[in-house]
Amino acid sequence: MSELRDVAIVTPTIGRPSLRALLEALASNDGPPPREIVLVDDRRAKGPLEIDVPPSLSSIVRVVRGRGIGPAAARNDGWRSAKTAWIAFLDDDVLPPPGWLADLAADLTTATAEGFAASAGRIAVPLPLDRRPSDWERNVAGLQVARWATADLAFRRDALIDVAGFDERFRRAYREDADLALRLRKAGHRLTVGNRVVEHPVRPAGRLFSLTLQRGNADDALMRALHGRRWRSDAEVFPGRRRAHVTTTAAAAAAVVLGSAGKRRLAAACGAAWALATTRFAWERIAPGPCDPREVATMAVTSVAIPPLAVWWWAVGWWRSRGARPWPDRPTAVLFDRDGTLVKDVPYNGNPDLVELQPGARDVVETLRARGIRVGVVTNQSGVGRGKLTEREVKAVNTRLEELVGPIGAFEVCPHTASDGCRCRKPAPGLITAAAAALGAHPKHCVVIGDIGSDVEAARNAGAPGILVPTPQTRDAEVKAARHVAADLRAAVRLALRPDFVRSG
Repeated sequence: MSELRDVAIVTPTIGRPSLRALLEALASNDGPPPREIVLVDDRRAKGPLEIDVPPSLSSIVRVVRGRGIGPAAARNDGWRSAKTAWIAFLDDDVLPPPGWLADLAADLTTATAEGFAASAGRIAVPLPLDRRPSDWERNVAGLQVARWATADLAFRRDALIDVAGFDERFRRAYREDADLALRLRKAGHRLTVGNRVVEHPVRPAGRLFSLTLQRGNADDALMRALHGRRWRSDAEVFPGRRRAHVTTTAAAAAAVVLGSAGKRRLAAACGAAWALATTRFAWERIAPGPCDPREVATMAVTSVAIPPLAVWWWAVGWWRSRGARPWPDRPTAVLFDRDGTLVKDVPYNGNPDLVELQPGARDVVETLRARGIRVGVVTNQSGVGRGKLTEREVKAVNTRLEELVGPIGAFEVCPHTASDGCRCRKPAPGLITAAAAALGAHPKHCVVIGDIGSDVEAARNAGAPGILVPTPQTRDAEVKAARHVAADLRAAVRLALRPDFVRSG
């Protein structure tokens, strides 16, 4: 892969000024350009993303609308919209130095040849040379030793499909990369570190940034729920301070409770323990930094607040993640049969004017789309092979369906008759596997919904769970043979969205 023709660069963004600097750095890079650069607009605000794309990149930059629920979901939206063999993720606040594109090509060539599923870049954080770094600067500099950071991290697309991409329950830019690395390894994929280096400048931050960072403890709790007590060592993440924070917070709480109960000596002892632990923690943060009075005051104040905040967010994360199941906890995509399922069955229909939705069809498609679940249609159209329909007429009916329910991510049509012996006609799995691939999903992470036995049998043959929604034309034997039966489309989608259905179905 001396060139990057089969590589897409995906960058989630909320429109920060640093995005312009990233694009300028890529435009001036003296390496082979990627096939495309996908910018995922993850702002919650409506309206187009205002961005000045350098002229040399205008033909390869594409903007995808995200869902505004965090970088993990935004990255999923980005890579699933791309069709390249490799997906390279860059954050919108990094600067690729000259030669980075050439180094990326070399790294991915090596990773492809040696069978790696991911290649991480190295991160350089420029720190001041005329003074010791501040607490915030040291925090950002921690990226230099982060093993798997999406500031610069590339994956094979088929590996992302295999594990359903990033876990969207991680709503912040924290731990979603380590989680993905662990899931890839558990699935048997190998990861490596390349030779390319990307620069991550230290952006301005508020004085109380360290308090905001404590929300990450909730993500740590989710990591433990998903990967067990050894997740830090398995993910090559530095040990945290949770035990120390719990001890400090417990000492403070005990001092208050005992003092209220009139047990002054014990309260004083607990208060002294809290003061000692807090002083030690503050000094560990103050000593490496500049002796600036403002910085020292900030460290002193935040060192008092951090332990109880850390414990609070850990408790919040523990409560939210209790009973958490492995990702994906819902389908990546739902594939519908067309005639008899989404629309009322009109035999060999090629007339868009005759398209009539089944009850609830629009509602269920909108529900899935709102949840970020991709939607596809898989349909046998033997009327084409019989000469009763044209492919243009089939497309016209599909277009009308989209007009009624909104965008459909993939249409897969089999035009053959049963006697043709094709591999796409249901109950063969071809339509299911093709639609899943088009949607960036593995069949095992899809749910197929149809009205006859061949629909659910095709799902079974592709390794996907299927749900039968009977109509008067459905045979009793087909209903009895189906593992999952729903009374209507709404009930079918509720079943498909049931926690862990894609794993147990």
